[in-house]
Amino acid sequence: MNNEYVKRAENAYSLITQANNDMISLWLTHTFLTWQWWFGVSLTIVPWVLWILFRKNESTNRLLFVGFFVMLISSWLDLMGILFGLWSYYRNVVPFSPAFIPWDFTLLPVTIMFLLQIKPKISPLIKAITFSVFSSFMAEPFFVWIGTYNPKHWRHIYSFPIFIAIYLVSDWISKGVHFEKL
Repeated sequence: MNNEYVKRAENAYSLITQANNDMISLWLTHTFLTWQWWFGVSLTIVPWVLWILFRKNESTNRLLFVGFFVMLISSWLDLMGILFGLWSYYRNVVPFSPAFIPWDFTLLPVTIMFLLQIKPKISPLIKAITFSVFSSFMAEPFFVWIGTYNPKHWRHIYSFPIFIAIYLVSDWISKGVHFEKL
């Protein structure tokens, strides 16, 4: 292996470690136990509790499968946006994740799971557009307003087709997945 490559790679990893340590220090002094942190914790827990209480019980596995898909795709896209400097977050629930956990692991998947089971006869495209309008033009600006999200090189309109696609794929998965007994 090329020694120059190894040296540069180790230097890059050292920078990542230092950046992570800096983020943890900032989180401990400026985020942990603030109202934004408590709000993020609430947004991480409360929607799941509501989903558990009001979900369609016979569809639990199917909906959780879709929710897991939404978590994977949204957290991956979120991480890509952060790594490419398109946006950043300032009030994370945990300091170890650059992505916004309440958004990727709760709000998006739980909202989609609720929408899938509510009024199943309504066109998926109408639901997708409604979901996307709310997520892109109401939720994202709200998180900017409270100081959690900074869309540095991103406009809310860019999110619009992405949220539509995520919803439509989720709808397709929910209708095509068959779970058999083990």
